[in-house]
Amino acid sequence: MQHAENQARRSAEHRHVGLMQQLARYIDQHADEPLSLKTLAKQAQLSPAYLQRVFKGALGVSPKAYHDAARLRLLKGALKAGKTVVDSLNEAGFQSTSRIYGHATRTLGMTPATYRSGGVGESVSYAFRHTRLGPLLMAATARGVCFAQFGQSEKSLVEQLRAEFPKAVVQESDATHSPALDAWIDALEAHIEGHAPRPDVPVDLRGTAFQIRVWRFLLEVPEGDVVSYTEVATGIGAPQSVRAAASACAANRIAVLVPCHRVLRRDGGLGGYRWGLERKRVLIDHERARRVP
Repeated sequence: MQHAENQARRSAEHRHVGLMQQLARYIDQHADEPLSLKTLAKQAQLSPAYLQRVFKGALGVSPKAYHDAARLRLLKGALKAGKTVVDSLNEAGFQSTSRIYGHATRTLGMTPATYRSGGVGESVSYAFRHTRLGPLLMAATARGVCFAQFGQSEKSLVEQLRAEFPKAVVQESDATHSPALDAWIDALEAHIEGHAPRPDVPVDLRGTAFQIRVWRFLLEVPEGDVVSYTEVATGIGAPQSVRAAASACAANRIAVLVPCHRVLRRDGGLGGYRWGLERKRVLIDHERARRVP
């Protein structure tokens, strides 16, 4: 009897996935408005508690977190368009300046004014190495590593970094500018060469609430282990969001340190990798080899 009830409940929740996607579009279209759980439940014609559970199951985040992310996108768009901080906050529907400053620094990694100015006043140091897997640039803010990417050359990677922080003070690292960064990239290079485990260094994660949940989950995957995209989605409490989890892996800007290379397809295939499947294969093989007694 209990099994039948559980089956019926899961079937009903599955049928509501499309409805939750419609509701997400409604939130996007009304992101600047106050949208309480009760308001959204009325819009979906569901109870608030049931909506909370089904929405999170379908999209990986609560209705409030999705609404916050939608408002933040409005805020970022207005700031990039050159509008004042106050006007941007109002346009995005934030009622309290103090609340958004706390929220934005957690999500943007900087205040709205700093984001609007392209990172002005923020200092980003970088270090470059030719590694076994190709050219690698690592960069860090005061919070930790914010960028670690493979590319074609130091020049192209520095240009990519400057595009992410167009008005920040971007400078090459030395013992004066960032004494820790050279040690971090040396440790990462040793890991890439297969001589050492992945270094445990602070990271400055910048993304949506859902992306950050995926990246934090990946940080907990032990070296030498692999997980599937389905296991990632399930592990963050969003089993219906496998594609979104895969997209979050693809959006990762911090190679190796946030180990998205440890995520495979459910059938064991490599799947995708932002920096090329050969690099992914080498990283997995090195980590597995270190696990063998």
